[in-house]
Amino acid sequence: MPVPPRKDSRHDVLERALVPGNLLPVFQPLMRLDTLEVVAHEGLSRCAFAPDTVSMLDLLDIARAEGRLADLELHAARTISTAFTASAASGRLLVNLSARAILQDLIRPDDVLAALVAGGLDPARVTIEVTERDVVANPVLLADALGYLRAHGMRIALDDFGNGHSNFEMWNEIHPDIVKIDRYLINGLSRSAERLAIVRALCQVAETLGTDLVGEGVEDPADLRLIRELGIPYAQGFLIGYPANAPVAEPRDEARQALLTPSVPVHPRPRGPVTQRPTQVGHLAMDAPSVDPRQSNDEVMALFVDYPELHAVAVVQDGRPIGLINRRLVNERMAQPFARELLARKSCTALMNHAPLVCDEQRSLESLADVLRGEDQRYLSDGFIVTSGGRYRGLGTGESLVRRVSELRIDAARHANPLTFLPGNIPTTEHLARLLGGSEAFAVAHVDLTDFKPFNDRYGYFRGDEMIRLLSGVLSEHVDPALDFIGHIGGDDFVVLFQSEDWVARCQRIIESFNARAGALFDPIDRARGGLRGKDRRGEPQFFPFTTVVIGAVQVLPPLPQRAESIATLAARAKRHAKRANVGLHVFSRSVASLAQPV
Repeated sequence: MPVPPRKDSRHDVLERALVPGNLLPVFQPLMRLDTLEVVAHEGLSRCAFAPDTVSMLDLLDIARAEGRLADLELHAARTISTAFTASAASGRLLVNLSARAILQDLIRPDDVLAALVAGGLDPARVTIEVTERDVVANPVLLADALGYLRAHGMRIALDDFGNGHSNFEMWNEIHPDIVKIDRYLINGLSRSAERLAIVRALCQVAETLGTDLVGEGVEDPADLRLIRELGIPYAQGFLIGYPANAPVAEPRDEARQALLTPSVPVHPRPRGPVTQRPTQVGHLAMDAPSVDPRQSNDEVMALFVDYPELHAVAVVQDGRPIGLINRRLVNERMAQPFARELLARKSCTALMNHAPLVCDEQRSLESLADVLRGEDQRYLSDGFIVTSGGRYRGLGTGESLVRRVSELRIDAARHANPLTFLPGNIPTTEHLARLLGGSEAFAVAHVDLTDFKPFNDRYGYFRGDEMIRLLSGVLSEHVDPALDFIGHIGGDDFVVLFQSEDWVARCQRIIESFNARAGALFDPIDRARGGLRGKDRRGEPQFFPFTTVVIGAVQVLPPLPQRAESIATLAARAKRHAKRANVGLHVFSRSVASLAQPV
């Protein structure tokens, strides 16, 4: 019977990896974004003797466990440096070394230097990427060890920032020349407002500390364009080039084409309400005693005497609230003739609100916006009950709820409309300024609704909000999110900043789609008559047809004007013309010279 082959031990695998020729060097290019040139390569290693079963991460874990991490890393660095030198490639070489290997007692600084310049590579062309899968206990000691290598002309990079153990203490102590932003933050950057906020902050830190940034993990052209706009000078990832056996002279065509596209990137926006921090109902809860449904109204009155600050009291059965008794209403009712004789001994449930506002402590305050707009406004005097897992926790006042939700919405409205969550005035103005700072044509479209006030007066604000949300949804359906920016500047007024070449056709589709769907928001009787009866602004009876959408637009051509105000004024004027002329779309045609002048 044949004997199966013996599986190598971890020690044997490591020994095989340290044999010359058993690590395969590969090189991934870094591109400079302003010149579209490959200016450096990161040297990486692959396992040549068992590539399908043993990864480089596996080898590093084995070497760490065997106490020979520095041996493996320096062997890999030597292999990479020798191959890079033999290729006669231009530019810099980036080589990964862990802080643990650099600080290992048995390794001398000269050993590290010799490995990095194997084959005669000029030390001034080497950048050490400090990688760290373990916590660095003493960054100051690491900085001192790197100082010897810096003195020989090498540069230092901090790898994978934003993930693992790369942190601001490391950044501040070792003073890297380069910080590589981890792919976690870069991949999907153009679709994540949260990632964008973090990367923007890193750009400010880098500028203050005099550090160059590299965006790692770039795979999406939209991410690459946004990285360049943020001022990040270098990028690395599969879009620029895959790891290959030899250095390359040019980035991939896809990367070059992405950066040759002249459009201004549309920054991602938060999909929900914008608040400085999450605020929950539990944050408004106050401790308050409760009563059992078996207790009498007389006992409730006594409780209000003992707790003069209570605006209400919850009725709780088996730990779960079943109603709320309003202090003012109880006092008014009990003050009526013969009320005490008739009601004092009866169950307190006789005077309670059987359907109070009940909110779990983890519910967000912003989610209560519909409650504030609803027809039932009893919560203003009753307040609300706060529960935890369905069980009574405490009470909140209507005043505190209205005040805090209003504060949140006012704060949010500075940057995003609280009804549609689309960007508000500030982001819209900022994006228009970015377009004016570019060099390509774009269009500004002012979108408005006809006869919206009679609809709002007839059906109320809740139905009016439905119509505004319908318009928001239609706009989102018919723009290109990578090129076009939608801003909700107030009420039923929207602005679309188009970079799409077919923007006129998109405007027509917006008009057709909204007008076809808006009729469904009217009552059946009004739909049958084709509109509704109401009063005009002078109070005179008038028939108003279905609400429709009108768009006034102005196309801005190079050379671009500097005054955003004049463009916005022209778009608003075009919108008013569309309303007066009863046409869906009016494009304002003006010369470039007139656009540049105040209107």
